[in-house]
Parts: sequence; structure tokens; C-alpha cells
Amino acid sequence: MNQRPLLLTQGDPAGIGPELSLRAWLERDRAVLPPFAVLGDPDHLARVAARFGWSVPIARVAPEQVQSAFSDALPVVPLSVAVSAEPGRPDPGHAPSVLESIDRAVRLVRDGSAAAVVTNPIAKHVLYEAGFRHPGHTEYLAALAADGGAEPPHPVMMLWSEPLAVVPVTVHIALSEVPSALTTDLIVLTGRIVARELRDRFGIERPRLALAGLNPHAGENGAMGAEDAGVIVPAVDILRAEGIDAAGPLPADTMFHARARSRYDAALAMYHDQALIPIKTIAFDEAVNVTLGLPFVRTSPDHGTAFDIAGEGVARPDSLMAALKLAARLGRP
Repeated sequence: MNQRPLLLTQGDPAGIGPELSLRAWLERDRAVLPPFAVLGDPDHLARVAARFGWSVPIARVAPEQVQSAFSDALPVVPLSVAVSAEPGRPDPGHAPSVLESIDRAVRLVRDGSAAAVVTNPIAKHVLYEAGFRHPGHTEYLAALAADGGAEPPHPVMMLWSEPLAVVPVTVHIALSEVPSALTTDLIVLTGRIVARELRDRFGIERPRLALAGLNPHAGENGAMGAEDAGVIVPAVDILRAEGIDAAGPLPADTMFHARARSRYDAALAMYHDQALIPIKTIAFDEAVNVTLGLPFVRTSPDHGTAFDIAGEGVARPDSLMAALKLAARLGRP
């Protein structure tokens, strides 16, 4: 097992992240979880544990102490600010602790003190009220990966599970904006990154990519839209010419059943819901969000802050535990 620990960010402290972090530690032996530390406020986590009557000892640690502390206590690398969040009550005043947790996790992973970053969910709208200027969590991580004012790397979001891995080429934009945002260059860039990371991090010697069509029946030879032939086909041709095993465009309504999934390692979808609907149908509790294209490993549970159920003790840690396990696998030297 990798001796460097995983670093789990706090996420929004009013969401379900704190209770999931505690539950993951409680499940550590049953789920065979790798050692991890939370970057958060030890007192806040202790209060959350007390709220549910969970016996979770908290150990204030430095990153190099995580391994020795993990079996007996939840290791917490303390933040410089106290956290006083109440479950289900998001507050822009929590932004400094949310961002400090992410910043420090990235720094510690990049300097070799930890193996990977696992992020608890944040609420972008809450951070926006505090002056946050990045489109989202992933873009912020990409900005942190840029050295000396260099251009940030292009991050690619992959939702991974054992039965299915999907990548939306366009992500958080309105459906009406997808046709103009979808370009051959963007598809090719995404395909290159996915193929490289599947090979280098996932150990798949010759990754197979399946590209979904944008329109019904992949355009039906132009009868239902020109994008498939005019934008996606050239991208597939370029990827193939570069030696990448790419197929498509394929009708999206027939590429996610079990027999079809056996023919590829990752599916590239053209827009958000085309990717997320199948994986959340197939692996709702186990899917993991993996950011490809960064100079470090980052995974995350495939769900949000769930303010509506925070503090009730009913949130399931399955996706977070899967994110921890995948991070340990990808973060091996």
C-alpha cells in the first residue's frame, strides 16, 4: 500500500461532507480503506460526531503522522480558521475555510507529502457570494496546478465506476449552448487526455474510447443535425490517426447496455446529462468523479453538498469510500 496518505478536503462544512468523512473512518476496516486525513477543524468534526453519538476520536496531526494515527483516530490536519457551521445552513462566511482546505491539500500533494487529493463537495453558489471567481471546483484546482502564472491545464471530468466510465466533453453549460461549444478541437483534446490518463494512471495498455453522437441516431446521416458528420467524425479520424482506439459517433441510446459497454473503456459524451444519466442509473452510490489532466490525482464523490439532509445522519458514504479507494490506486508511484 502507498505509504503516503490521502488528503480529504473539508468541503462545505454545512453539507454532508463532515459526516461522510466521519462515517468513512468508522467503516475503515470493513471497507479496507487506505489511510486518509481530513483538512478541517478538529473541534467542528468532534461536534458533528457528538451530534450523532458516534465514537470517533480525533487526532490533530501533521501529514507525516497520518499513517500511525489512522487505526486509532481520525487524523485531522487543522486549518488556521475555526469552523462553526450548522448542518444544512450554508453561509458565505465559511468560504475561507473551504478554500484553505483545498489550497493546502493541493500544496501538500504537489510537494510529495501526500498521494492524492479527495475533495468533499462544495456549493459554488455559496462561494460566489463570498467573491469566488472560478466557474467551479475543477477549474479552481486547475488554476492551483498552474505554476508561475502559466496557463492552467485543461481539466477533464470523468465519472468512473467498475461497470462504466463516462466523460462529458462539454460540461456545465445550457443544452442550447452545446452545439456551438462542441468543436472538433475540443473533442480531440478531451480524447487525448482521456486516452493518456487511462494508460498512465489506470494501467490500460491500449484504451478504447467510444464517442457518442450528439443527435438522435448519431445524426441519421445528416437528417437529424449536421454536428455528428461535421464535428465528431473528423475528431474520431484525428484520434485514430494518432493511434488512439476511438469509435463513433455512436447512437447514444444503444451504447450503455452491458454488451455495448464491454467494447470500450470510456465513453465520451457530448454533453452533461448524456454522460451522467447512464452512470447514475448504473452506479448511483458507487460512481467517483475523477479529474483528468491535472499534475496530481484528484477524486471526489459523485454527489453534492445535500444541505437538505445534512445533520440527519442518513447520507451514505459509499461514493466517498469509492473515491478514497480509487485515489489510492491512482496515486501509487
